[in-house]
Amino acid sequence: MTRSTPPNTTRRTVLATTLSAVALTVAATLAAGPAAAQEQTLRFQSADQAGNPNYVLQKEWADSISGLTDGAVAIELLPVGSIVEHPETLDAVGAGILDGHVTDSSYFAGRDAAFALIANPVGAWSAPQQMFDYMYDGGGRELMNELVTPYGLHFIGPSTPGLEAFVSKVPIDTVEDLQGLKMRAPEGLVNQVFAAAGAAPVNLPSSEVFTSLDKGVIDAADFSVFSTNQAQGLNDIAKHPVYPGFHSMPLIEISMNKDKWDALPEDVQATLEQSVMDFGQHQVSELAASDEQAVSEAAGKGITVHDWSDEERAKFRAIAAEQWVSVAEKSPNAQKVYDHLTAYLKENGLIQE
Repeated sequence: MTRSTPPNTTRRTVLATTLSAVALTVAATLAAGPAAAQEQTLRFQSADQAGNPNYVLQKEWADSISGLTDGAVAIELLPVGSIVEHPETLDAVGAGILDGHVTDSSYFAGRDAAFALIANPVGAWSAPQQMFDYMYDGGGRELMNELVTPYGLHFIGPSTPGLEAFVSKVPIDTVEDLQGLKMRAPEGLVNQVFAAAGAAPVNLPSSEVFTSLDKGVIDAADFSVFSTNQAQGLNDIAKHPVYPGFHSMPLIEISMNKDKWDALPEDVQATLEQSVMDFGQHQVSELAASDEQAVSEAAGKGITVHDWSDEERAKFRAIAAEQWVSVAEKSPNAQKVYDHLTAYLKENGLIQE
């Protein structure tokens, strides 16, 4: 005779089996815990060389990410050219060869003229905070994402080394003083604007600026921020620098692969956005302090620093704004940037109606 299993016995057997399964699941989860907690490492490439003051600050930001995200994400920052050349990072990030980049967006002007205009609208900004306000509160960040999304990128936020100083062997206090000035300016919008202002710009590589100034081939140059110019001895042979600068202030773009961005938890995304915002302010502050120290040291070397009036800056900006139009005509996106940027500048009293 077959004996039936008592109901309670059946329930105890099922319960024991269930508990065993739960125990195994918990044990497996605990065992997998350390592996699951391992941070995701993202490789970003900079457009600056290792040791460059900008790169040093970028590296500090990258190294802070692991701690800020409680180990969820780490960023490995590589110097320029480590994986691809600097004009190629847009495609490399989109393709996942790199996870992100820290770069001057104008390097991609050959892909779309819009990048040239949003990255360095020559004459538009008189201070870094003006650009930050536009990007964060004026719709600039959203516009930047419209530009990079088709390439498979997500724009996290901007930074900048600040306004570049202007190197000159002769006193320059007004737009009129630019008339006929032999100067170095890189090709593109910077060169175009100075030509429209009456200067005689030539395109020289940065490696030739010192020698060209020293030999009198040129009398002035668009080069870099004051402290860098001072460190390289340019102010020693061109003793009439303009500071703060009135012309160029590049936008440094911090972007990453969009698919990888979208896969990050929202709290990690928010942390990365805040870290970039903080980094931008920190970079400006640190480099401004270096500039101020260099300006103080320059005073003891017979170097005369020229600071343009608001009126003269406005005159130069008006000339530059006329040249933005020719860039806007090169692509629909460039026109969109022009319309958006000029509307913002007018609304905030930065250019005249």
